[in-house]
Amino acid sequence: MPPTPPDPGRSRSARRRRPLLRSRGSEASPTLSGGGFGAPEGTTARAEQPEPRSGRWVELLLLALAVAIAAYGYADVGSNMDGRVPSDTLRYGLGLGGLALLAHLAVRRWARYADPLLLPIAVLLNGLGLVVIYRLDRSTPNDSTAPTQLIWSMVGVGLFIAVVVLLRDYRVLQRYAYVLALSTLLLMIIPAFLPAVYGAKIWIKIGPLSFQPGEIAKIALAIFFASYLAQHRDALALTGRRIWRLELPRGRNLGPILLIWLIGAVILFLEQDLGTLLIFFGLFVVMLYVATARTGWIAVGLLLVGVAVVPVALWEPHVHVRFLDWLDPMRTIRLGQGPSQLAQSMFAFAAGGLLGTGLGLGHSYLIGFAVKSDWILATFGEEIGLVGLAALFLLYAIVVVRGYRIGRELRDPFGRLLAIGLASLLALQVFVVAGGVTDLIPLTGMTMPFLAQGGSSLVTNWILIALLVKLGDAARRPRPPVPQLITPPPGTDAGVASRTGPGRDDNDRDDAGRDADRDDGSEGERADEDRGDDEARDDDETLAVPHA
Repeated sequence: MPPTPPDPGRSRSARRRRPLLRSRGSEASPTLSGGGFGAPEGTTARAEQPEPRSGRWVELLLLALAVAIAAYGYADVGSNMDGRVPSDTLRYGLGLGGLALLAHLAVRRWARYADPLLLPIAVLLNGLGLVVIYRLDRSTPNDSTAPTQLIWSMVGVGLFIAVVVLLRDYRVLQRYAYVLALSTLLLMIIPAFLPAVYGAKIWIKIGPLSFQPGEIAKIALAIFFASYLAQHRDALALTGRRIWRLELPRGRNLGPILLIWLIGAVILFLEQDLGTLLIFFGLFVVMLYVATARTGWIAVGLLLVGVAVVPVALWEPHVHVRFLDWLDPMRTIRLGQGPSQLAQSMFAFAAGGLLGTGLGLGHSYLIGFAVKSDWILATFGEEIGLVGLAALFLLYAIVVVRGYRIGRELRDPFGRLLAIGLASLLALQVFVVAGGVTDLIPLTGMTMPFLAQGGSSLVTNWILIALLVKLGDAARRPRPPVPQLITPPPGTDAGVASRTGPGRDDNDRDDAGRDADRDDGSEGERADEDRGDDEARDDDETLAVPHA
């Protein structure tokens, strides 16, 4: 039967609103369970979307491998230092494996589609950190910190499980972004009025307990930045003057970034903490570039960091000494003061060579103060060598890349920016710590994520991994197909029907029947269906054409 010609009296909006149905996310014609476009009228189009694999068995296998590697490292330390395997090696392996299993069960139940690599890498890094801290405890018997670090590991895993279980929807965090930012900034200001600890005012001590509020502030500020940029990215993307190849932002949009810079500069001046400024401001610039894709923001960010850092490096004694050591690591040797910590770190990396001396056989403990926190990477470099160090950096790189991938797969701007911000936060911290220990940049006093001694850093990084797990679950979780309006092909009737497979339910049949009734109904019914202010204007324009 030849197609019925379109009624010239029908409004343009009525003809335009007769859609084909296609599932969201499909870029070509979907595979339909009921056949091709020649199916009978009165059916509904549904795209078949295969359910992605959860990856939980892969995660469990990798967790077992991570625990085995950490247990082997623990046994290797005892074998190299005492000539025998420690008697509590099995207990250490079972304890670490129990924590990993609890975390895995939480992910399996409440984040089934999360990335299967994040949790095993975190467990492996945490386990290796405990091994090396235990090894350094053997060389410094008066300063035993491995048991405390094990307790902090349990707390970190517990908070990981709490975040995975309690955070049902990550978008809830956007509601509290400003509250989190304000509260954490207030916490960061408190240490400025307390006595300095090891040359920096970054600690809050309550009796025997102490913590760094700047560690928790990183995640809170990442949430705040993601929320702010998701709401204002369009205005920030507008450009002003163009200098060479840089498109600089408009002057009116510099207000927020100048405020962030001012806060960071004040914290730097009051607390003598270079690392906090670099992490704090670097995170904002990276997320700002991701939100706007304007290289001009990077140029402005680097300029403002230089304006804040250079005066402090010249006039603040604690930071000034670190800059002098960075420019000349062997300076203290020539002055007859012995090797500095940076010089000892470089000696440790050189002694490790390509494959390392073996766990427990190095001399990095000669670095002295903070060898288990700020300088722990030197112990890894000496005892597992360049190859082992490259493997560690590769593990961090995998987490960062997976975080970026999660951000790419998420659909809402807040989730995308939050995932990329958290991954960038980890990357910035690794770069700042590794760069300071290897004399690439001045030492900042930050700690290596998961590896170094320090409860605040360890707990914060476990929360970071938990947030990435929840974001990854939201990105990969299958969604029911949502119909999307598209324009019908030329030459086809407006009443194109959709279809399902043989197992469609009663609701689908009712929908199909209503579609058929609308196709055979009167023009008055179509007008009622398409009525609205915008459609009414279209109708008036259509009716006015013949008279024109």
